[in-house]
Amino acid sequence: MAIDRTFAATANHAVLDVKDLRIEFPGRQGALVAIEGVSFAIGKGEILGVVGESGAGKSLTGSALIGLLQAPGRIAAGTIHLSGERIDNLSQQEQRRIRGKRIGAIFQDPLTSLDPLFTVGRQLTETIRTHLPVSAGEAHAKAIHLLKEVGIADPENRFNQYPHQFSGGMRQRIVIALALAGEPELIIADEPTTALDVSIQAQIIGLLKRLAKTRGTAIMLVTHDMGVIAEIADRVAVMYAGRVVEIGPVEEVVRRARHPYTAGLMGSIPSLNRRLGRLAQIDGSMPRLGNWPSGCPFHPRCPNAGPRCTESTPALTDAGGTLAACFLHQGGTDL
Repeated sequence: MAIDRTFAATANHAVLDVKDLRIEFPGRQGALVAIEGVSFAIGKGEILGVVGESGAGKSLTGSALIGLLQAPGRIAAGTIHLSGERIDNLSQQEQRRIRGKRIGAIFQDPLTSLDPLFTVGRQLTETIRTHLPVSAGEAHAKAIHLLKEVGIADPENRFNQYPHQFSGGMRQRIVIALALAGEPELIIADEPTTALDVSIQAQIIGLLKRLAKTRGTAIMLVTHDMGVIAEIADRVAVMYAGRVVEIGPVEEVVRRARHPYTAGLMGSIPSLNRRLGRLAQIDGSMPRLGNWPSGCPFHPRCPNAGPRCTESTPALTDAGGTLAACFLHQGGTDL
């Protein structure tokens, strides 16, 4: 079945299962819909890349999953299940218990996640003791092990150093160690390599891949960088204007994109295998929140758009290898 192939194993075996997520921001003239009908699942040890232009809703979706959706934004519809347990309807106190313990987070700027006034060792041990029933000695030993696991050399001595004494790449490794401290089932990584140089990016990508494989941790990687997605992800969900427009195995999406927007993204990436006088581009820009077009949100920029695209919103449909929200894949129906 296409659903099994592109959305994950099944909802029963998924670490994270998101169904028909809708996020709204109340306004004077009615609610502004920022996320509409987003569904996906992530299995144990799997990395799902979530990609799209700025404003597509990638980070907003991640914030909703970890209970950090800022008011007045709210989840208006849909469900979020973590290992079979519904978590979108929990109180803020209950969500705080899950955050760090069952869901870890890695953000773009490590300095926003690290307290400059405390040593990295203290921050790690406090996080460990908050989420795990261990003694101070056991927490110290686990913190040293985590620093070693994420590639910090001489962890016994660096345990007592402050964040400013580490490079940007090393700080990001420490943030990853903090995300792992509670032994979470799921990690939300929001642009974790954007602020790093290329060589450090490769190291962080390799680290995340190894952690998913050895620990069985499910990872949702939010990024705008298709190169990172192609290198690390098992599957990729492409978002546009608050919707998932294509989702499937990364090789299928990268090499044989079924949605016109995904094809445009792929066409804009330089290739080492062929010489091009000019890269392809997608004309126009992402519509602003509250100004989504009728019908398919991509139709004003789509080279294949027809009258039907302006009137109806296509659902995700089996496009042969991926699911794509495009009428081109709905039984040959005229646009």
